[in-house]
Amino acid sequence: MCEANAFVLIDGKEEKLLENVDLVSLEGDNVKLVSIFGEQKTLKARLKQYNNTEGKIIFETI
Repeated sequence: MCEANAFVLIDGKEEKLLENVDLVSLEGDNVKLVSIFGEQKTLKARLKQYNNTEGKIIFETI
């Protein structure tokens, strides 16, 4: 499996938001993340970068 970890940029630094992200869905200005364990996070953000090699999804808040 190749689950990624989600990060949010805060003051130019990456802060881990959720590990083992299995699902990313867009709901208006909100992004909903669901891990392989069913843990969910929702944030008002936009995608900044997705890096498959590093297993990182980076968001910036709006």
